[in-house]
Amino acid sequence: MTEKLLLKALQGKRTARTPFWFMRQAGRYLPEYRELRAKKGGFLDMVYDPAAACEITLQPIRRFGMDGAILFSDILVIPQALGQKLEFVAGEGPKLGKLDIDALDVSAIHETLNPVYESVRQIRSGLKNEGFDHTALIGFAGAPWTVACYMVEGQGSKDFGRAKAFACAQPDQFQKLLDILCTATADYLSRQVEAGAEVLQIFESWAGQADNQGFYDWIIAPTKKIVATLKARHPDIPIIGFPKGAGSLLPVYAAETGVDGVGLDSLTSPAWVKGQVPGKTLQGNLDPFALLAGGKALEKRARAILQAMHGTPFIFNLGHGIDKETPIAHVEALVKILRNKES
Repeated sequence: MTEKLLLKALQGKRTARTPFWFMRQAGRYLPEYRELRAKKGGFLDMVYDPAAACEITLQPIRRFGMDGAILFSDILVIPQALGQKLEFVAGEGPKLGKLDIDALDVSAIHETLNPVYESVRQIRSGLKNEGFDHTALIGFAGAPWTVACYMVEGQGSKDFGRAKAFACAQPDQFQKLLDILCTATADYLSRQVEAGAEVLQIFESWAGQADNQGFYDWIIAPTKKIVATLKARHPDIPIIGFPKGAGSLLPVYAAETGVDGVGLDSLTSPAWVKGQVPGKTLQGNLDPFALLAGGKALEKRARAILQAMHGTPFIFNLGHGIDKETPIAHVEALVKILRNKES
């Protein structure tokens, strides 16, 4: 059986080379993705079409042979499955309907999400059938704080001021929302594992928007609850937490949530964090715009990260998702660096 380096790294073991995958590796920078999207129409139409979601997930693996293939979906399928209206407006991003916390129904989420589980099954089969035995399948969900921010705000935001004000002014109601999201997210991720996901990533995209106390109450506590639930059901499943913008609270997040791996954003110093989170596999953290720029800047930054992480369990990734304008040649150049560099 071909060794999956991503899984080995998440077990804290040394790998023959540094495993890698890239956030948003399946997306608009790929012409084959743009072609399929033009045929399919809306974004959610692709998310809920298992054949399309499988095809999109496999597209970057065919080109670049990453060590991880991440499910093509979106973090906002959870609020939609709970009963909140969701649409993606061209040029504007996600728009959610009015939030009624009392009307959210955890018991009904799988009716909406069953196509996602079928996507996971098809991707796992597709990886095997196309000979990508080295590539691990990554399932994911948004963390409760990040998803709640969208649900309260109704759309994306630079500071999620409405959501933060609501969380502070109505703590009991906000906690009720977080509790609902904890249950739904744990069930959703558990079903992904049952369908064939080998790794899970929890995206806390807006960790940097919480204040100090909120970071403990809204980020660490819910994530810890989800991780404990998943580990009780699936003891061997590795879980990566990605608290973007956590800053100096990253070591606390790593220590208290129970995640196996910690994703780093581009602002985090690899040399600093290496000594702050013992016993955890680290993942990151090339600036996506260094990848967009390419050339010597890309090579210098990529090699600096590899050197800083030498000797520790590590997965190379970006500090956030690939920019849609990124030339394919730049991704090819980065992959060449990663494959030629000893870990």
